[in-house]
Amino acid sequence: MRSIDIPPEDFRRLAENITNLASDYLSTLNTRSTFPDTSGTRTEDLFHHRLGEKGLGPEAFRAIRDVIDHSRAQNGRFFGYVLGSGEPVAAVADLLASVLNQNVTAWRSAPAAVTIERTVVNWLAEAVSCAEFRGSLVGGGSAANLLALAMAREYKMPSNEIGLSGPQATVYASEEVHMSVLKSIALLGLGRQNLRLIATDSHFRLIPSELENAIQRDMAAGKVPIAVVGTAGTVNTGAIDSLEEIASIARKYKLWFHVDGAYGALAAIAIPGKFRGLNLADSISLDPHKWLYQPLDCGCLLYRDPSKARAAFAHTGEYAKVLSSDPTEAFAFFEESFELSRRFRALRLWLSLRYHGLQAFRESITKDLELAQRLASAIDKHDKFELLVLPELTAVCFRYRTDKPISEDNLNRRNAEILQRVVRRGRVYLSNAALRGKFYLRACIVNHRTTEADVDEVIPEVLAAAGELRLYA
Repeated sequence: MRSIDIPPEDFRRLAENITNLASDYLSTLNTRSTFPDTSGTRTEDLFHHRLGEKGLGPEAFRAIRDVIDHSRAQNGRFFGYVLGSGEPVAAVADLLASVLNQNVTAWRSAPAAVTIERTVVNWLAEAVSCAEFRGSLVGGGSAANLLALAMAREYKMPSNEIGLSGPQATVYASEEVHMSVLKSIALLGLGRQNLRLIATDSHFRLIPSELENAIQRDMAAGKVPIAVVGTAGTVNTGAIDSLEEIASIARKYKLWFHVDGAYGALAAIAIPGKFRGLNLADSISLDPHKWLYQPLDCGCLLYRDPSKARAAFAHTGEYAKVLSSDPTEAFAFFEESFELSRRFRALRLWLSLRYHGLQAFRESITKDLELAQRLASAIDKHDKFELLVLPELTAVCFRYRTDKPISEDNLNRRNAEILQRVVRRGRVYLSNAALRGKFYLRACIVNHRTTEADVDEVIPEVLAAAGELRLYA
């Protein structure tokens, strides 16, 4: 019978094999296509097959090259999503985290790992000028937003007060709010019909007066406003809501104020002046796997008052109760979160920040911001393109336009065709945004590898795609 365990020398050989493959990949990353030469049929043929009764042993690793070759390369020309670039020091830490296999749920389960995570969370809070906040690492902004709104609901209207016959709790957010907030409202049983999407201004920022009007209408109708979500970096355009004004309204009506800062809030490390009012929030979501360039997954939820987190999540079974009276040794993340099984997410971030120092990340974020302005300026000057708005962060939305009159529907269709062709060409990777009935190409720079030369490829690639589609007219 084959043992599941392997000898240390075999592990060393396998780890060296992976390390060599990873090193080779990084050395060729900038020459690789941003979209692999593959198809759905090809990937199904390669990877979707029956599992055999007998193992392949080391031969199983031969397929790793296929995995690499059929993955998109996140080099400096990847502008597709608000997604960090996988900083290599952090990637190395992931192997050790998996080998240690700590359940980072309570100090007694993982003394070093829990202490490191609490330390890293404090570092993040201090970096965005919210030193008094506490929190935990989560899978990403979606999980952080769900947890924050669960805290808001339990604080303002405990779940035993919510029912079909009781008052309806309402939540408020920008019409540009991330889709995870809509999902959170549904998962919490509040009902999507009770999420009020507030109009935005010409720069896609929530209009505070519209927010206050919506709250007053709901109160007059007998509903119970419980929370408002401000956004520090909308997913489409990177807009930053007026956090100070929203905080003032939230205080006036005694609402929980959550800031979805998954995209933008960590840019406060470099440009703190754009995030005034962030420290007035009750909770904040951050994503180190975006602008701290960490490998997936590494999100964070910060909150002002840990007792509010415990009120929502501290429902501990007898088998998990903490018996120590020492405040450090008695700490349990599961008392402040819905997760019981938690991986060692903090090791990569802890090692990465210690290795490079905060200044290196500040400089890289600043470089990304400058590159976005460079791209936006070039687009704005080009007669074949229409820039949506100057970027507040690093999301640059634009569209190809023609000299001849054309309907909006046809222009939207043409830009969608251009995007598909750009992606398939494999030189740069763009995504899209739908804003007020218009289809835009979208380049988002959240990448420590991106250079001026990479950004300067965007316009030629879009024009080349348009040319292949014969859309110059």
